Amino acid sequence: MASESDETLLRRFEPVARYTKGDRFFPMDAEAYVRACSLWVSRPGEEDVCLVPHGKLTLDRLAEQQRDGFGAVHYLRFTDPQEFKDMIRQNARRRRDARQDFRTGRGRLARVGYVSRMMDTLFSLTLLARGRVPGSTAAAGRTAYANILAENEHYRYHGRVLRQDGWIVLQYWLFYAFNDWRSGFFGANDHEADWEKVFVYLSESPSGEVTPEWTAYSSHNYAGDVLRRRWDDPELEKVGEHPMIHVCAGSHSNQYAAGEYLTEVELSFLSPLTRALGAARTFWRKTLRQYEGDDAEPGQQNAAPTIFRVPFVDYARGDGLTIGPGQEKEWSPPRLLDNPIPDWAFNFRGLWGLYTRDPFEGEDAPAGPMYNRDGSVARPWYDPVGWAGLDKVPTLPETLQAVREQQVMVVKRRVALQAEIEEKSRVLKGLGVESAAARGQPHLRSLYEGHRERIEELSEEVDQLRARVAADGVVAESLESYADRLRAGEQGPARAHISYAQTPASETRLRASRLAEAWAAASVGLMLIVFVLVATYERGAYLTFALAGSIALFLSVEAGFRGRLTNLVTSATIGLAVVAALIIIYEFFWNIVVATVLLLGVYILWDNLRELRR
Repeated sequence: MASESDETLLRRFEPVARYTKGDRFFPMDAEAYVRACSLWVSRPGEEDVCLVPHGKLTLDRLAEQQRDGFGAVHYLRFTDPQEFKDMIRQNARRRRDARQDFRTGRGRLARVGYVSRMMDTLFSLTLLARGRVPGSTAAAGRTAYANILAENEHYRYHGRVLRQDGWIVLQYWLFYAFNDWRSGFFGANDHEADWEKVFVYLSESPSGEVTPEWTAYSSHNYAGDVLRRRWDDPELEKVGEHPMIHVCAGSHSNQYAAGEYLTEVELSFLSPLTRALGAARTFWRKTLRQYEGDDAEPGQQNAAPTIFRVPFVDYARGDGLTIGPGQEKEWSPPRLLDNPIPDWAFNFRGLWGLYTRDPFEGEDAPAGPMYNRDGSVARPWYDPVGWAGLDKVPTLPETLQAVREQQVMVVKRRVALQAEIEEKSRVLKGLGVESAAARGQPHLRSLYEGHRERIEELSEEVDQLRARVAADGVVAESLESYADRLRAGEQGPARAHISYAQTPASETRLRASRLAEAWAAASVGLMLIVFVLVATYERGAYLTFALAGSIALFLSVEAGFRGRLTNLVTSATIGLAVVAALIIIYEFFWNIVVATVLLLGVYILWDNLRELRR
């Protein structure tokens, strides 16, 4: 069992979770879920086998180590396929109520360009060919979870306290019976079971007093600094000492602010094209100084290229159920995951829901809190400090001490460098004296030339050493200034560590006309139809012009809806100018070379003659 102090810390800083109206799954006890599951194994080339039937599984039986051959996958099934029809019929009214509760915002395709819409079409087609969770499973999952809630209404997290690198990490593992992002909220995937996490990082003073310094919320597959917010960050909402999380409907991704988030799923097999696009985009923006980010969301102007990603919307509106201290619903006492680690969490390395054999793994259930899908230990479990990018950040009590230690190290380094400079300077002067004495002595020519080479080498080495001493002087001054700010209670900008932060769509971008949304939904299909018609009925010399005109028409309409018609005209003008310049260079290359050399000769002649007149 965890010590009382650990559980007290968990309760003291437990989060407040706000959900979106229409969401039907909330954090629950893993034990109640397991009791409603069956246990299966999938072996290569064989039919799946049920090891423990529905209604017979417990945490103790799950904890029994499942040994099997390579390639075997053990997994849970939350819903019994034989009960699908009855469950769907029983749940029909609930589904209608859910649709009435939830309304989509601005169409997701209206938020992105043509290529991303094409990627969305490609992604939709892949669902027909790869493993996925049947739609009836989501309906059955809603009823099964509703039955559990009706029998024993509870909202529970699984808590763990870990001490690492000077930090006290409070881990709040939130378990959901189902991820219905695709079927419920037009997202990327559905899968049984979902483990999400919220971490709070505390520092401890010598007197034993703890201070919250950072939080990190899980959000899809992100990791590192982007997940982390400092306790005094204005974006981090709190109720007393309880950080607030805005949970995205269906996906259960966690956000710091309420709103609608454009989330783009990267297609890994297109990563080479993404890198090439990045290079082209850098040239366009930095070399040609063309900026397409006038209407970009705040904090997204420096985002990586997303043209080959599939767009989806995460709805974290916060207008639904709220769970937490003093809220509409409160947390039940947590189920603890440490001191010692429960056998079920340690021994079961399988999937916590249906195994669909999805090659992208988006529709497969996740593994438990300790493991990845392949059975390896997950980094958030064994290294929560590094997972949030805090492995390079000392705690507040450690920071001033670390600055003092670094100052001492810099002083010692400067002393050592000065001693090395003095030694090499003495050698350098000695070589200079010997070189001067050997000058003009034919029999000492070899010695003289060797000394001159060595003098050049030593001079460069001494110069580099003096540059390092000068740089260390600047570092020493910076450390002293930093120490003064720390002693005064300053911590620096709260968001300096974030290079790219997800931000909700602004109200301006959400106010799109229905006509613009209809165009975004129909544009890709219409474009393909027009291309087919042009290719079918125009096979002559004007085919290229017809296709180019069609593309120009679609781009112009799109730019008009997005308010970027001026940018399109400017970009097209610059692009045509670049193409024209390349054609001219190709056609008149040698003429251009001759003219350039001639002009250069004239300029040199004029400049030299002008100098004689001074």
